[in-house]
Amino acid sequence: MTGDVTPPRAGIEVHPVRPAECAEAGRATRAGFAALFGETDHEYLDMVGDIAGRLDRTTVLVAIEEGRVLGSVTLELTAKVDPERELAPDEAHLRMLGVSPEAQGRGAGRALVEAAAALAQAAGKRRLTLGTLPEMRAARRLYEVMGFQSGPPRERAPGEHLLTYELVLTPSPSAP
Repeated sequence: MTGDVTPPRAGIEVHPVRPAECAEAGRATRAGFAALFGETDHEYLDMVGDIAGRLDRTTVLVAIEEGRVLGSVTLELTAKVDPERELAPDEAHLRMLGVSPEAQGRGAGRALVEAAAALAQAAGKRRLTLGTLPEMRAARRLYEVMGFQSGPPRERAPGEHLLTYELVLTPSPSAP
């Protein structure tokens, strides 16, 4: 899946991942998650890092600065990463926003979310949803500053809950 390149934000360019960028994007995204949670859940970290493995059903955007991949975000526009789950017709869903530890705090995460919201809006989606963990404090602050509203927690696993967020989008006039 493709989309337009967004204008740079503080020297950061965001565009749909290119095949040659998948491995580097996977490493950067995985490193962002590992810095927060450690290396204990190898299965999840491997899934986060497998950018190429989800390109057939999602859009993955990368943030690039001076030719280096800083991080990525997965945007579910028509299908979920997990093929057994479904999207509502008016919904786009954000997944696996990760920025390498050395690039955090420079605007890459915000640039990725802005680009994902713009793509969702251009696709005619009316809302952008996401789930995040309580310990992802910086990400939660970003979502709140960007206008996402918190929703009810959703059980991820027994005793583990995701915090849910939603951003209302105004469909663009050229949306299908």
